[in-house]
Amino acid sequence: MFEGFMHTEITLSEAVLNVRYGGNGPPVMLLHGHPRTHATWSKVAPELAKSFTVVCPDLRGFGRSSKPADLPEHAGSSKRAKARDCIELMHQLGFDQFALVGHDRGSYTAYRAALDYPDRITRLAVLDSIPILEALNRCNEKFARQWYHWFFFAQAEKPERAILADPDKWYGGQPETMGDEEYLEFRRAIHDPATVHGMIEDYRAGLTIDKQHELQDRQLGRIIECPTLCLWSKYDDLEDIYGDILGIWKSWAPAVRGKPINSGHHMAEEAPEEVTAELRHFLLQRS
Repeated sequence: MFEGFMHTEITLSEAVLNVRYGGNGPPVMLLHGHPRTHATWSKVAPELAKSFTVVCPDLRGFGRSSKPADLPEHAGSSKRAKARDCIELMHQLGFDQFALVGHDRGSYTAYRAALDYPDRITRLAVLDSIPILEALNRCNEKFARQWYHWFFFAQAEKPERAILADPDKWYGGQPETMGDEEYLEFRRAIHDPATVHGMIEDYRAGLTIDKQHELQDRQLGRIIECPTLCLWSKYDDLEDIYGDILGIWKSWAPAVRGKPINSGHHMAEEAPEEVTAELRHFLLQRS
């Protein structure tokens, strides 16, 4: 997988990230979601690399990247901390401005970077998400029933014990969809107790420090200034729960546009051609 890409570990001030990068052209970083690793982009990244320099890290806490220490309010797993990693990683690779794409939990880090570093992020794509604060403000019976895991993962110790009792049963995943090497990378992650803890800490941060950061954004009137693309999976439940996805995003990113993708939740694995086409079109636009 990732033929022609460099695979390395890059040491940052707060983390050591497992990274693949390759291609030529304007830089773009791709961030995975939960419970995936950077390997979720293996069908998309090589195609984008024909036009762009593509960087795919494992987020801190996930995959083969280092695991942050447990800190008050889960600050080591905050999206602000992970956004700092993104900025520092790209700087080490020689890019001080770049486009950023995030799926699922990775999208939270992506839009945090766009909010905190507006001079660094040229374009933003968020896949299968709305801001955390918007989700919590709309928390009703349907949300609690279909996204119960947000609140279960916020509990101490119990989520890790439940997942590690049978990670394959908990998370699923099929090599037929993911690819054989990608599936092995995924299984390595979900069977590692430290990685499972790191992934769950991402959720705990979401309901504590990340929520507070978004409340501060609202109070200060901060918005995402760069062109923004929102894609969501037609056969997942985002639109079913929230309805007007773009309408929700417009109060955060006035320049947002977007559409559904004909897939389930893991769109980069299930519909890579469509995802690649939409990202390439968006990233190559001049305005």
